[in-house]
Amino acid sequence: MAWRGSADVKDRIFGALVYIMPLASAFKFGTFLIAQFPILSYLAIPLLPMALVNSIPFGNLILFFVLFLAVVRNPKISHFIRFNTMQAILIDILVFLVGLVFSLLMRGTGGGLLTETLFNVIFLGTLAACIYSVIQSLSGKYAEIPTISDAAYMQVRY
Repeated sequence: MAWRGSADVKDRIFGALVYIMPLASAFKFGTFLIAQFPILSYLAIPLLPMALVNSIPFGNLILFFVLFLAVVRNPKISHFIRFNTMQAILIDILVFLVGLVFSLLMRGTGGGLLTETLFNVIFLGTLAACIYSVIQSLSGKYAEIPTISDAAYMQVRY
């Protein structure tokens, strides 16, 4: 993606920071895995600023609109930051929708092995996508996640 220019250190850091948002949303799916592997609870340390946002009524919705309107739709901000912000928003929306579907489908069922497995898959998938994206962002490269990156490119054209 050299035609978009290179990302300086500030762009790399800000491009990586936005992935805290989807990781904080997916953290609730990691309860079963964290109970089995307590070392994973240290992943919550970088997510503490999101706890502040979640304490505000409609904090996630406000954060979504601020990031979308002030960052993604602002052509004065570099394309690298806007792309990573849009990709993090899309991952967060995907995690929210999966959580919504699970809350509707799992109503009345006590859980079980299938529920634990699906929760672990969602948590580990989101964790892997966020870690990959953060590493790519810190190295100054665009993180290419199938379908999600395509949707992010459609929103952030220039």
